[in-house]
Amino acid sequence: MNQITRRGALGTGLGLVAGQAVLAPLASAQTSQQIAIATGTTGGVYYPLGGALANYLTRGIPGVSATAEVTAGSTANFQLLGASRAQLVFGQVDAAVDSIRGAGPFRGRVVPTRAIAVLYTNRMQVVTTADRHIRSMADLKGKRISTGAPASATELFARRLIAAAGLDIAKDFRGVERLSPAESTNAIRDGKIDAYFFVSGIPTSAITDLGATPGTTLVMVDHADALANIVREHGPVYFAETIPANTYPGQTAPNHQLSVANILGMREDAAPQLVGQILEILWTNREDWARVHSAARDFNLDQQKTAAAGVPWHPAAEAFWKAKGATLA
Repeated sequence: MNQITRRGALGTGLGLVAGQAVLAPLASAQTSQQIAIATGTTGGVYYPLGGALANYLTRGIPGVSATAEVTAGSTANFQLLGASRAQLVFGQVDAAVDSIRGAGPFRGRVVPTRAIAVLYTNRMQVVTTADRHIRSMADLKGKRISTGAPASATELFARRLIAAAGLDIAKDFRGVERLSPAESTNAIRDGKIDAYFFVSGIPTSAITDLGATPGTTLVMVDHADALANIVREHGPVYFAETIPANTYPGQTAPNHQLSVANILGMREDAAPQLVGQILEILWTNREDWARVHSAARDFNLDQQKTAAAGVPWHPAAEAFWKAKGATLA
């Protein structure tokens, strides 16, 4: 399992003792409560949003110290939730569904994941540069690729997309790396890979940095035509969207791609009072959150749908959203 990395800039620090939960009872406001928020890599969207959320919670709940943690991403986050090493996690719905089923990378270890909020859409982005002469998924055959960091939702989604596009990850590539988005951008610049996969909100810094590299023409590979195959195999958690032209430097054409929703998740046994406090504080700060990253503009009542969440609601979250006027249907 991927370890979480301390991010000391927020909160007052986080002690993780022997992998045990560190959440204290809510009965006493003076009791120190430490909340580890599992986010993602520094080149993605979860990380800055998690940092801001940690700040809101530390300021807003007496006795709470919340800390945003760098992780490999969604799959690792739900594994950490299952081990009670994180109390609040960002994650993609496809990984969340696998976690409650004990499927795929969870290998029979069921995680009692419950949704507390549906956030924004995560876009699959297949990234390359014009000099690699890759214009379609079929053109990836024989190339060197990165499928994302180990235990990330990028890796999970990338492998599914590769198969849905009719490619064999074991046979059809000259090399398959498992790099973070920032590492992938550097590897393309250095000529070590030809393309990489990254799932995130848009825009994301790693791809922006690549597009802004002098002498580089960014290419985003269309793959929305794989929707029917991927849904047939993995269910309707995926859907087609379009990244508008000029989202990234040098991106002159719209990118027709596949997407999946993001949630905030907690354990089924999370204290209802704490769940309600987290949601009230986040909802109150939602406009500021959208200034941290534009992806958070999509955090609204209309997003709070049971089908979009993918996994059951935590009862306190369900009650919260109904009280705010969300239909959930």
